[in-house]
Amino acid sequence: MTLDDLVRRALALAPEGARVVLGIAGSPGSGKTTLARAITERVNGLAGDGVAVHVPMDGFHLANASLDALGRRDRKGAIDTFDAWGYLGLLQRLLAERDHAVFAPAFERSVDEPVAGSIAVGPETRLVVTEGNYLLVDAEPWSGIPSLLAESWFVATPAAEREARLVDRHTR
Repeated sequence: MTLDDLVRRALALAPEGARVVLGIAGSPGSGKTTLARAITERVNGLAGDGVAVHVPMDGFHLANASLDALGRRDRKGAIDTFDAWGYLGLLQRLLAERDHAVFAPAFERSVDEPVAGSIAVGPETRLVVTEGNYLLVDAEPWSGIPSLLAESWFVATPAAEREARLVDRHTR
């Protein structure tokens, strides 16, 4: 499928008057974030600003101070270093609360920390594009996520390409 095909599919999931969540899963370095950003940008270009919003799972990394207190800082990015219940709760809110803005956290790589209230999802938003490594994990609380997704897409990328991207990401 081309990017245009994916954008058409994403738009078709979110008709006027509705709000849906599209989930994009994959391994680290697979291109999830790049795809989510591209879809969000293209949908907004076609349908209007704010119709699509990218809400990444990465905003739910535990803060470094919390990871230090838990002795998990050296494992940052592992499944137990995320606020999974908070992420699940936000997705539920995004589907239920459509008459006002709901704010979501983002992950700021420059400070290696999540930043609360960075992403506004307004009443005009019909398509929430979320992405992360653990969207399809079959263990609580992650197992509550798939039922909230209109669709889930998996980005499969060859291991060598993923590894090269991760090396580049962590050496910039």
